[in-house]
Amino acid sequence: MSDQPENTERDDPADWAAAGDPFRLFHEWLDKARETEINDPNGVALATADASGFPDVRMVLLKDADERGFVFYTNLGSAKGQELAENPRAALCFHWKSLRRQVRVRGHVSPVTPEEADAYFATRHRESQIGAWASRQSRPLETRFELEKEVARYAAKFGLGKVPRPAHWSGFRIAPVRIEFWRDRPFRLHDRLVFERPQPEGGWQTMKLFP
Repeated sequence: MSDQPENTERDDPADWAAAGDPFRLFHEWLDKARETEINDPNGVALATADASGFPDVRMVLLKDADERGFVFYTNLGSAKGQELAENPRAALCFHWKSLRRQVRVRGHVSPVTPEEADAYFATRHRESQIGAWASRQSRPLETRFELEKEVARYAAKFGLGKVPRPAHWSGFRIAPVRIEFWRDRPFRLHDRLVFERPQPEGGWQTMKLFP
């Protein structure tokens, strides 16, 4: 996004396409971002739209990615949860400023399985587990004290025992139909390579784009 010729990498986008697997390339880039990004290399902008097509966007944390798609978790009653129930399509944008790289994703959305949601919920910090019960995400909040009371109520309810996953908290998987890899190049002559999959069970097709 800079006009300055600071990126001198010599690898060619043809090499990106040669692997034929966008998820392999994505994980290579994400691994590099984990070495260079100060905060949340798995942070990603999630764009959704309601039934009328009115768009919305916010940052979430990617929790898994494989050939089935990109996974994140949320309160199902949140704005994004409701929008995805109405319109199960979404887009993602990863931007790693330290690497001057970006990945964009578009795809169809489906819920993760209850078993997947349970397994991930069990890995969360206990305070975050209690917070999932206490927060009526995206609903109006009168004062911070109202939230703190709910946190205290559920902390007392579960005591020292296991905190189960609430039914209103789960995950979504975005099965991509298009993934674009973008790399900053001097004078805005950027590299762009798109992987497209016209059919859900089909192979990936690639093409370069003008910057």
